[in-house]
Amino acid sequence: MWGRQSRAGLSPVAVVTRASVWAGRGFASLAGPAMGSWAAAGRRLSGCRARAGAPGRGGSSWPGGGRAGKLSELLQSSVAGEEEQEPARRRRPPPQEGTVLLFPGQGSQFVGMGRGLLRYPNVRDMFRVAEKVLGYDLLSLCLRGPPAELDRTVHCQPALFVASLAAVEKLNHQQPSVIESCVAAAGFSVGEFAALVFAGALDYTEALYAVKVRAEAMQKASEAVPSGMLSVIGQRESNYNFACFEAREHCKSLGIENPVCDVSNYLFPDSRVIAGHLQALEFLQENSRKYYFKRTKMLPVSGAFHTRLMEPATEPLAEVLKSIEIQKPFICVYSNVDSKKYMHSKHIQRLLVKQLVSPVKWEQTMHAIYERKQGVEFPYTYEVGPGKQLGAILRNCNLKAWKLYKHIDVSEDEEAEEM
Repeated sequence: MWGRQSRAGLSPVAVVTRASVWAGRGFASLAGPAMGSWAAAGRRLSGCRARAGAPGRGGSSWPGGGRAGKLSELLQSSVAGEEEQEPARRRRPPPQEGTVLLFPGQGSQFVGMGRGLLRYPNVRDMFRVAEKVLGYDLLSLCLRGPPAELDRTVHCQPALFVASLAAVEKLNHQQPSVIESCVAAAGFSVGEFAALVFAGALDYTEALYAVKVRAEAMQKASEAVPSGMLSVIGQRESNYNFACFEAREHCKSLGIENPVCDVSNYLFPDSRVIAGHLQALEFLQENSRKYYFKRTKMLPVSGAFHTRLMEPATEPLAEVLKSIEIQKPFICVYSNVDSKKYMHSKHIQRLLVKQLVSPVKWEQTMHAIYERKQGVEFPYTYEVGPGKQLGAILRNCNLKAWKLYKHIDVSEDEEAEEM
């Protein structure tokens, strides 16, 4: 059995309790059309996926209404026209027949994202549901800005979540075989929520609400202490941990108690993001030659994400994750915290919270996904969502894997009709 039992298999008490919790938040009326066809078709593979006929989540509601019953019922509807008797487990596709989906994180947003997605099935409904969950017009913010508002943590995280899953709709419309053959997914920071929705572990509406709570809590935490994030391109001689230690000692000399300065993102060899108190980051910039840093640049973010300065944001996120249904993913999804595959629902619940105060191990995740024996072909990789940053990182982590990389554009030039 993969994941927890479906809503249909929950006790009446559990169903009523969950329903009352979400009705109390005003989401009881968010019923929409059936889940995107990619979510149903995606259940057909083996590997990390469920066995055909095994009970489990029948796909996240898409967007907002109900869940399917047993996986076997979903399979019957999504594999119409195939042989009546299906084997219990389908063959695992050869490496190059399989695909990997990557979901971007904060910093990839831009005004105009989503304009090229509105003509694809379910995308407008996704934005309508988002407006009800968030309490503001997310589509208008994505299309028209202003940039300063879209760039705020509280807005850009939900925007990236919805835009990335909308890009999946486009990919499924243009190349459904890519979705059907997907064997793994990973998301950078907030992108991990989108990856888990795609993999069937989280419900779209519930995950969006969790992202909302996460973004608001991170915004509040970042405003409590002057802090930020510094992108660093180093070299072989660079000692990032020693540099952070001396930056913390500098802060102590200024009277700052318990200063924070740590590596918060591992991007690719010799590329790190260091986050912490602003005084620590300024010290590193001023002494970059001492630590063999080739280049440093402050990132346009509001706080020291993925450090212990985000500790105040952990409790609100932990509470909301306790109230939503989480199931084991139907495909392999890799955690930012330890670059390993999620194994069960409690694992997801715990690590999504821990991710807030832990460095994003993206370089390690790329190695975990693409490591293979010599001569074994690489899978096709698709970055679904705004920007091409994850593709650039992949190129620096694994050039051979990057040669099979494609980006799904979210801003192609086409007329965007009014909602």
